[in-house]
Amino acid sequence: MISPVSIRCSFVTFVPICLLLLASCQRETQVDRATREGILLLGNSSEPKGLDPHIVSGVLESNILRALFEGLITSDPERDTATLGGAAMEVTPDATATVWTAKLRPNGRWSDGVPVTAQDFAFSYERLLTPDLGAKYAEMLYFLKGAEDFNKGTTKDFSTVGVEVVDNLTLKLTLRGPTPYFREILKHYTWTAVPRHIVLKYGTIAQRGNPWTRPENIVVNGPYKLKSWRLTDHIEVERNPYYWNAANVVLNGIRFLPISNLYTESRMFRDGQLHMTYGCTPEIVDLMKKENPKELRQELYVGTSFFRCNTTRKPLEDIRVRKALSAVIDRKAICESIFRGYTPAYAMTPPMGDYQPPHPPKISIEKAQSLLAEAGFPGGKGFPRLKILIASRETAATQAQALQAMWRDQLGVEVEIENKEWNAYITAMQELDYDIASAGWVGDYLDPLTFLEMWTPGNGNNLTGWDSPAYVKLLKQSFQEADPSRRFDLLRQAESIFVDETPVLLVGW
Repeated sequence: MISPVSIRCSFVTFVPICLLLLASCQRETQVDRATREGILLLGNSSEPKGLDPHIVSGVLESNILRALFEGLITSDPERDTATLGGAAMEVTPDATATVWTAKLRPNGRWSDGVPVTAQDFAFSYERLLTPDLGAKYAEMLYFLKGAEDFNKGTTKDFSTVGVEVVDNLTLKLTLRGPTPYFREILKHYTWTAVPRHIVLKYGTIAQRGNPWTRPENIVVNGPYKLKSWRLTDHIEVERNPYYWNAANVVLNGIRFLPISNLYTESRMFRDGQLHMTYGCTPEIVDLMKKENPKELRQELYVGTSFFRCNTTRKPLEDIRVRKALSAVIDRKAICESIFRGYTPAYAMTPPMGDYQPPHPPKISIEKAQSLLAEAGFPGGKGFPRLKILIASRETAATQAQALQAMWRDQLGVEVEIENKEWNAYITAMQELDYDIASAGWVGDYLDPLTFLEMWTPGNGNNLTGWDSPAYVKLLKQSFQEADPSRRFDLLRQAESIFVDETPVLLVGW
């Protein structure tokens, strides 16, 4: 998922989180008042692009969507690997883990009181996969048999996709191959339902800009419903009385604040204006460790920080140039000096369970300089002045400056840094209107495929122009492999191709 450090998506990487400043003896702070009212005040980076789970693709949007919508399976707040029943009481596989049956809750309701049905989920999956909608995250549903062909227009009939409504409360999903970890995938917000009766009330199934998510129209099935949305100020949600488990919802509401500057956000936390920050700069983390360690909580995302290369532009279409730029990045220095808790990344996928990513041999600085000379730029002479695109994030700027210095010192290459606000940054990425871009990806589920499948041609999160038929072939072979060891071997072979061709410049896990 684009993370805001760079773009999860999907752009939050392993940013530490500061929690809970409650009391002030001098006066009642905003946190004091909100605590008394049962409202949680959260920093949430930037203004979200929207609240339609089929349109957005970033982490900051997903934070809000988790409060508003609930899929068949939901997350456990204490155990990352747990898969709890959500809108469904149970989701069970057949013996091959290829056909899964979901039994929905009879007391499931939308926030307007209308029952949540299997037809809502089938409609939602059809909507997300309909080509005219142009959903950037449609690939998350490619686990369904026939989904990719339908989404790419190869087939026009949704009945060819592995989605069957058995009855109002029973949904059968047939997958492209054995997927024993499918319950984990169902946690992602792309698998949530949208209210069919409301979407069609305000537009068509594939209408972009359908006003069904406007504050006065939106209907949801999660623990909270939208209370107010004031642009650049806040989004607030309140209890949804029709939620099936409303009796166990503790908070009365959550207020999400779009604070893009981490220093401003940290100051607001320390002044009693926030219960929790979206992220902290390394300096603030060090300060909190020293002065207020009880108020600091640090957690790691399963994620990777990197820089995308636009491989459709010269000279980045040349693999020698990309390899040279990658080789002189001092990952250890960046991880130690700019980030806290990162380790240098030499593959896209962080070590995950039994999967160990490939670790290619290091290319020396001398070899990098030779590669650049072979590409026609000896000592950096004649190399065009490229730009590094970043979002308005302090760590992204510091990281880009570090690369700027390394490339100047080791390769004689000069680059500029181009800073854009979040939405403009996302647009530039999606339109391939950039040279090199700061980026990050947080895994959508606990499997290496979440870091690898996005780099296929046409994927809404690829955004590099890179394409490798050999890479795609290995991924497709892995879809049909039931043996975990052989499947991981195929994924490792595919990742080795990706790392070797360097469409991204890896930094840290």
